[in-house]
Amino acid sequence: MSKVAASPAPTESTPTGQPAAPARQVVTVHLQKIPLLAGIATETLNQVGTALLLRTVERGQHVLHKGSAGDHLIFLLSGRLQAVDLTEDGREIGLSFLTPGDYFGELAVIDGLPRSASVVACETSLLALLPRAQALVLIYQNPLVAERLLKRMATTIRTAANYRTILGIPNAFQRVFALLNQFAKTAPGGLVVIENMPTQQEISIMVNTSRETVSRAIHILIQKGVVEKDMRRLIVRQPETLRKSVTNAAGVAE
Repeated sequence: MSKVAASPAPTESTPTGQPAAPARQVVTVHLQKIPLLAGIATETLNQVGTALLLRTVERGQHVLHKGSAGDHLIFLLSGRLQAVDLTEDGREIGLSFLTPGDYFGELAVIDGLPRSASVVACETSLLALLPRAQALVLIYQNPLVAERLLKRMATTIRTAANYRTILGIPNAFQRVFALLNQFAKTAPGGLVVIENMPTQQEISIMVNTSRETVSRAIHILIQKGVVEKDMRRLIVRQPETLRKSVTNAAGVAE
């Protein structure tokens, strides 16, 4: 455990270009609970904790912009974020979601090149920023950290490839179905669910369609009994039908 006094993050700025106001309180950060840092030597954790800077971002605020300098490895302590990119014609495309315990910004930290995507807050979020110099020491001097980071990169590459495939589907309903199918995971007990269901607006950005189209697509699935709403999640009652809908949207709509 490490107590970290909140400090401003001078290289990351708000959409207006002004540095975000630093938090004023002292926050106790349980570094061992961050998956990337779990099991790391206490001395190393203390060094990380001393170097961390804390920052709070509000919903809709950019945490970082594509093309900006990658001066920090960033941990999400609370809240929810989304990585986004822009198409050649300027349309925003949603990528992955980030939840507490996740980290991002590692590519720019490692190669020193500008950020490869933007990150936006879906809700008020608390971040811990580790300056690049300390982040490189953490990665290169701790094989366990390097192994976890490489596995995460592999997962990210696979996920990005899947998103590109989804965006190549001509039919908007099928793109929605394909994204939901990708989100669906088997929970303990065999139930297939989509936890922490993104908003319809977030889904529409991810699959390049309107929120109304997303709403109609999900409504069709609910009407047909393929999925069922349960608070912030969807229960997939007919996983095979959802999979087939990716290639045959008409079959679900009939």
